[in-house]
Amino acid sequence: MKNLLKMMLLFMALLGAQQMNAQTKDVMTKNSDGTYVVNTKTLTPKVIGYRGTTPLNIYIKNDKVEKIEMQKNQETPKYLTLIKKDLLGKWNGKKVSKAVKMKVDAVTGATMTSDAVKENVKKGLEYYQKNK
Repeated sequence: MKNLLKMMLLFMALLGAQQMNAQTKDVMTKNSDGTYVVNTKTLTPKVIGYRGTTPLNIYIKNDKVEKIEMQKNQETPKYLTLIKKDLLGKWNGKKVSKAVKMKVDAVTGATMTSDAVKENVKKGLEYYQKNK
């Protein structure tokens, strides 16, 4: 009976490690050129903009933010255009250690969505720092 219990506990631990590895792969991948891509979709499901979640792909190479792209979302196209133009590029070229601490102003008229994007960036960069 003790052996069966030990085997079950070992199996559960191995299964948990596999699931954690699968979740990590869903959140961050490393391309052949050394670029990490952090996908915030599963990382920040409770970060909500004006009309829902605002998932991002954050591209990081040589410990610097290369670019940030919006994923599919339900936000108003007019405001998304402003966010893409006036907000997403703020982190480009910055070292991750500095970018994660940046205080960036929201886009006028799109404060809720801007705040959600900023939170996604912060969480994505923190995840990268812990898991690279």
